[in-house]
Amino acid sequence: MKNKIYLASASPRRKELLKQLNVEFEQFSLDVDESHIKQESPEECVVRLACLKAQTAVELGYKDRPVLGSDTIVVLDDKILGKPKNDIHAKSMLKSLSGRSHQVMTAIALASEKKVLSKLVITNVTFKTLSEQEIIDYIHTNEPKDKAGSYGIQGFAGRFVTHISGSYFSVVGLPLFETEQLLSHFWNKS
Repeated sequence: MKNKIYLASASPRRKELLKQLNVEFEQFSLDVDESHIKQESPEECVVRLACLKAQTAVELGYKDRPVLGSDTIVVLDDKILGKPKNDIHAKSMLKSLSGRSHQVMTAIALASEKKVLSKLVITNVTFKTLSEQEIIDYIHTNEPKDKAGSYGIQGFAGRFVTHISGSYFSVVGLPLFETEQLLSHFWNKS
């Protein structure tokens, strides 16, 4: 079953990125509790969630090929900025990111019945100072609604980014280099 996996994510962005790796996959949505555990660092949280998604899929019967789980969080001052609850929450998050640097952490995990491998990728992103009107206009695009930190770098918010240090694709939701390396390691160690 080499070069065939399951993608435990409903994300259209992850689907498009995974296609670039020339891997056959079947995508499905998975409902897991994405709550953060008290005393858990952002790094521990995002890795745990990626592993949880992959392992939950295996437990649900997706066993004939590896399952890829992934999670992306935005971190500012060691605090996780999740998906916005509403437009007011999105506005608050975007104001906090304005003119500052933050980290985008994406964890990927591959699971089978026998093993789980994971990788964490951290990218530093710097935003320009945003005006009140820019924030309002961006919220009206509806892009912030389902995005960690209330923005998508691949969309209209790309113009807010003044500097990026790390993996662009990780910020989008699936680090291509690291995913390919993890797949190779997983299959070669089977």
